[in-house]
Amino acid sequence: MSDPNQPNMSPENAPPPGNFQQPGPPYGQQPGQPYGQQPGQPYGQPSSRVGQPGELLDRFLARLIDFAVLVVAGSIIVGFLVVSLLMGGSFGVFGMGGGNFLSSLVSSVLMAALYLGYFAYFESSRGQTLGKMVIKLETRGPDGGRPTMEQAVKRNIWVAMGILGVIPILGGLLAGVGQLVAMILIAVGINGDVAGRRGWHDKFADGTQVVKIG
Repeated sequence: MSDPNQPNMSPENAPPPGNFQQPGPPYGQQPGQPYGQQPGQPYGQPSSRVGQPGELLDRFLARLIDFAVLVVAGSIIVGFLVVSLLMGGSFGVFGMGGGNFLSSLVSSVLMAALYLGYFAYFESSRGQTLGKMVIKLETRGPDGGRPTMEQAVKRNIWVAMGILGVIPILGGLLAGVGQLVAMILIAVGINGDVAGRRGWHDKFADGTQVVKIG
């Protein structure tokens, strides 16, 4: 005798072969979305920022590391050279005031050359300064390769504003204000360019770009 509580499984009521209910997607997964892919993320696109334009914070940290290295190296190099210059008899030629002016002139020129040479050399030869190596960033030229020396110089010419230190009395102040204004404008440009994250210095250097590589 058939149980009245059991469903009627006569041939005409049986489901067709292979027609069964598919299990629902995992929690938080949209129907038809590949397993493990987050909602709103294009299929096959990595979730990391590798290959994407470098963000403002990353680039700031890289510059901070570079400037810390340059301050230490520059202080040692310029200190030795200026002391050697003064000990070599500059006081006797220029007098005390002349010696101070000469030491300021030499240190300003050397520091400007050191800063500009550092960034231009490393970016044109390796695409990375020491700071960018630490933060995993790379500077690329308009064609996607390493920038040329000319492009690297144009991109970093603002760091050589220390040369204004040769101007008596106000030179150091002018150099500091000029570099601060340049950095603020760079930050504003990077923050405003959502697609490429290029500052005015990138555009001045024919369209260089900083990208995340790790």
